[in-house]
Amino acid sequence: MAKKKGAGFQSAAGLIRYFDQEDDKALKIPPWVVVGLAIGSIIIVSLAPHFWPV
Repeated sequence: MAKKKGAGFQSAAGLIRYFDQEDDKALKIPPWVVVGLAIGSIIIVSLAPHFWPV
């Protein structure tokens, strides 16, 4: 079978164009907030059995 040449570039060009646009109205969350929420969730889940035993 013959392979299509350039198919990857066309699909990648669409993604680049999509991610290149920035929306000023979009909610922007700093990376440290996401890391803090992840660590906080881990702590809460780890401590939950001590406060609510099964």
